[in-house]
Amino acid sequence: MSRFLVGRLLQTILVLLLLSAATYGLLGLMPGDPVDLMAGADPDVTPADIARLKALYGLDRPIWERYLTWLSSALQGDFGYSRLYARPVLDIVADRLPTTILLIGLSLGVALTIALPAAIVAARRPGGLVDRTINLLCFAGVSVPPFWLALLLIILFAVTLGWLPAGGMSSSSGDGGILDRARHLILPVLTLSAATVAAYTRHLRSALIEVLGEDFIRTARAKGVPERRVMTRHALRNALLPVVTLIGLDLGSLVSGALITETMFSQLGMGKTIYDAVMGNDYNLALVGLLTAAAATLIGNLGADIAYAKLDPRIVYRAEPGA
Repeated sequence: MSRFLVGRLLQTILVLLLLSAATYGLLGLMPGDPVDLMAGADPDVTPADIARLKALYGLDRPIWERYLTWLSSALQGDFGYSRLYARPVLDIVADRLPTTILLIGLSLGVALTIALPAAIVAARRPGGLVDRTINLLCFAGVSVPPFWLALLLIILFAVTLGWLPAGGMSSSSGDGGILDRARHLILPVLTLSAATVAAYTRHLRSALIEVLGEDFIRTARAKGVPERRVMTRHALRNALLPVVTLIGLDLGSLVSGALITETMFSQLGMGKTIYDAVMGNDYNLALVGLLTAAAATLIGNLGADIAYAKLDPRIVYRAEPGA
């Protein structure tokens, strides 16, 4: 197992290097650069000034040479400065990433808390009234656009009832503490969790129905094992494998793809940061933000592989020959 983890770690580093080169190249091919944007905003800038600034920042060199310069600095811990925020990129990521991690953790926790019992109840009597009701709710959860659900939640809980704040990360006074922060997280977490709950419930229900038809389940029931133990100890453990795969894939998409939720509720997370950096030609911040999302996906996949071995003892990982 340890050799497998070392091999996967080396693969992760290689993938991140390749992604950094591809992402740097794509960002470099975008029309305009920071100097062009600055020149467009200042009519007094002359062509000579533009040429001098591009030479100063290395923008007149070939893109591969600029990438190697960036990579050399990145390996030393220097990821450059953000053009939009005039701060080191790592400082901005360090400020925004905890918000995203908190949103991801809470939304996944809420999703699993609802999806597990809902899928178990639905799978026990497929085709029944409860099963059809849960399926209908799941279809609704998958179909509702996040921005529309966010608007409905804001109208209901913030405008009509006045129970929760409509957005922001804390009250304007700034002295609400943990409870105030929690109140501002409820609506974003509910919005992020809606589609996730629906997807997890449907996948887990289908897997449970399939597992409940296996021979080892019938054997356990024939031996007099209580139905609750059959469901939770034998069936659920095997049915969790596809859900674990979904969680591993969701980590990367939630790091970079929570743009709508973060924008609707004014949450300063990585999704909005990456979007603003790409639209503002902030190369350094966009590159590091996208690599952070890619690293989250790779780490999620590695965590899913480890969880497979824990859930199913038949799965054994070995290093490839010659590794």
